[in-house]
Amino acid sequence: MAREISPGRFDRRSFFQLAAGAAAGGVVSSASAQQSENESALKAQPSPAFEDNSTTADILIETLIAWGATHVFGIVGDGINSLIEALRKRQDRIRYIGVRHEEGAAFMASGFAKHSGRLGVCVGTTGPGAIHLMNGLVDASLDGAPVVALTGLTFHDLRGVRYQQGIDTTKLMQAFTVYNEEVTGPQHALLIANRACRAALGDRGVAHLAISKDVQMMKMSADKRSLRNPGARSSSSWSPPLPTPPAEQLRAAADVLNAGRSVAVLAGQGALAARDEVTALADRLGAPVAKALLGKAVLPDDSPFTTGGIGDLGTAPSSWIMRNCDTVLILGSTMPWEEYYPAPGQARGVQVDIKPDRLGLRYPVEVGLTGDVKSTLQALLPLLNQKGDRAFLGEMQRRMAEWNKLVNEVVAVEKSPVRPQMVIRAVSDLLADDAVISLDCGANTHFAARCLELRAGQRLTGTGMLASMASGLPYAIAASLAHPQRQSVAIVGDGGFSMLMAELATAVANHLPVKIIILRNDSLAEVKFEQAEIGNPEYGCALAPIDFVSVAKACGADAFRCERPQEVRPAIQAALSSPRAAIVEAIVDANEKPAKPDELRA
Repeated sequence: MAREISPGRFDRRSFFQLAAGAAAGGVVSSASAQQSENESALKAQPSPAFEDNSTTADILIETLIAWGATHVFGIVGDGINSLIEALRKRQDRIRYIGVRHEEGAAFMASGFAKHSGRLGVCVGTTGPGAIHLMNGLVDASLDGAPVVALTGLTFHDLRGVRYQQGIDTTKLMQAFTVYNEEVTGPQHALLIANRACRAALGDRGVAHLAISKDVQMMKMSADKRSLRNPGARSSSSWSPPLPTPPAEQLRAAADVLNAGRSVAVLAGQGALAARDEVTALADRLGAPVAKALLGKAVLPDDSPFTTGGIGDLGTAPSSWIMRNCDTVLILGSTMPWEEYYPAPGQARGVQVDIKPDRLGLRYPVEVGLTGDVKSTLQALLPLLNQKGDRAFLGEMQRRMAEWNKLVNEVVAVEKSPVRPQMVIRAVSDLLADDAVISLDCGANTHFAARCLELRAGQRLTGTGMLASMASGLPYAIAASLAHPQRQSVAIVGDGGFSMLMAELATAVANHLPVKIIILRNDSLAEVKFEQAEIGNPEYGCALAPIDFVSVAKACGADAFRCERPQEVRPAIQAALSSPRAAIVEAIVDANEKPAKPDELRA
């Protein structure tokens, strides 16, 4: 609750910031994050205060700080000059990261939220700046990442008269935001800035505030409240929604799971904070666990309970457990490939998701539980019987051993050009035990999903439902800022990397030692093979070669190239050992198909 403490001065009561592990639930990228990232205690923060000369921009930025925002990504412009000035005055408390393209800024905000669970923030100027943000913002929206976007509008009294850059950004953003408003002045900002932050974190999505140039610089003393506005009635206090379903629903779910003889689990990003609970459930039910891509860190890949990934970029054992189970439990996932779920009528289903509209979306479940995966499993586990029959789990483990043997044979093949799988496995072997990994989108994603062996302390994210190219490098920059003591590595293709490769200069300028592994095949390879699958000849997929080593060095980064098998590990090790931003340009076989699980051959 806000209060006026003297004429012309405004003070906001103490607010609380949740640490990342609790704050985002399904967005946090690893259940094995450090204690400081997972503790659920509420922490009091200093209270912001506003004077008569505080501007709308001051209020917005101060409120973001109050909500724990630490970084803002964007490009300056005359449409946001007052916002930039408010950031400059507070640079000891919030860091502005100037980028080369606003799409990169939005991807960085999305990646920051995905990797940390904290608010990601980006800014864009009037017109084109705001428009450029949209792809990265949709990525955050579809993957449930808490992001606040601030965009400029032209002068308030020149709206709707075809003035330069007079784009109505609130209309542009309406389709994918959880909160979307135009700020009319400092008194309004006092109310809705908190609402935007709460919506982004609580509803897990994008909150957008648009502010006219002159409104940004308006001072408290120049604004007048309406007759029905007695003063700010807002607060920066917040706690995450962690609902647990009622007892009768938990009992119904337990009855279904206890009756099953061959239970399979599908875990997605909503289960990332529930590693211990997922492990306990899998052990109790003898249930193998398949992992959606953004849920890859739910269990380490050496867990005896996991079949690894699922879908086109998954494993054959994951497909097998879904074809042969009589019961399926879906935890925080809406994995889109419906052909990899059990056939309708084959299995009874239970699903847990924080979003009620996701229940039954991919599979006709018998019991749908609206709730946080971790707290729901904690309540459900005491109701589950220990299964003595481990035949289903044992058969999965036998098949998993065969699959791992096949993948090991694939990555061991030495040929030139190099197989991309060999590069990915070398990266996997050489990564730090607590590395933070970012994936781009394309054929490289298939190879990374299958050949990266994620360890218990590592975390990973990528672009999920949007599946947008160009996200890998911005994600890696964001990860390095969110976790400065950890190794940040991105795996990208040459197509996706080249879209926003100027952001490598952003990493260098900010002294961020990101490592970028580029699988270069001079092709949009995934599309090439998709064209072939429907009987079309390849067309439009070839990429003009780029010397990425020279590009990286021109940006001030270290750069290494590998073309032959014996060069792969030394190049990767050199990049990972560099104290600066570094790339590895791996020349890989353009004819290596991103095979589906049943197509993989050594």
